[in-house]
Amino acid sequence: MPLLDHFHPPWSERRHWQAFHSRWASAISDALNAQGLPEYLFAEPTVDVGGQVQVDVATLEDVGSPGAKGTATSSLATAIESPPAATWVVPAVFPATFEVRVISTEGGPRLVAAIELVSPANKDRPESRRVFAIKCASYLAQGISVIIMDVVTSRSANLHNEIMDLLRTEDFRMAPEGLYATAYRPIRRESRDVIDVWPATFGVGDRLPSLALYVAVDLAVMVEFEASYQETCQRLRLL
Repeated sequence: MPLLDHFHPPWSERRHWQAFHSRWASAISDALNAQGLPEYLFAEPTVDVGGQVQVDVATLEDVGSPGAKGTATSSLATAIESPPAATWVVPAVFPATFEVRVISTEGGPRLVAAIELVSPANKDRPESRRVFAIKCASYLAQGISVIIMDVVTSRSANLHNEIMDLLRTEDFRMAPEGLYATAYRPIRRESRDVIDVWPATFGVGDRLPSLALYVAVDLAVMVEFEASYQETCQRLRLL
């Protein structure tokens, strides 16, 4: 089916893009778990719409719990320690996250691959774009494969280019405008650390590409973005 513009009317008025991204991440996870992944691997969606972290949470004791002092008849939370005030308060960016993680259970849970569904907040400011690029570059440095899927039409920044700038590899930049998806495979080849990259471009009205997600050095699964996108549109009654 043709890609819809979920960030401008009329489609942005019919469904919130946050709800669409959340459902899409779940659809991608379901598809990976239903087919393609070995038993020791599983996919799970990770969604943080607000991109927020809690602040000033004290250590609490449940007064009514076993071993607590007293004979309270109801559960009360009592602060038992107040941390000192921070010496410095540093500005930070905690953007919204729409991510599918592939976890290996061999030798304990371990992240082996990630699919990032780009949000407008990832693209709206230079510091937001840099945080996203650092996150992806950190994954790649740990040997974790990454796919970026960007269908955001309300911002024009290209986050692949942000990653390339961070890695100081400007020769591999894409056109700054337009929608795209990019798959990355970090690997050591002939005693050199390299990153294999598969870029794909598309626009509103086009079908979404399929990309290979490497979950091991010699094992890849195809992520059928078109199929999961169509399923999401059907479940949200956009078709």
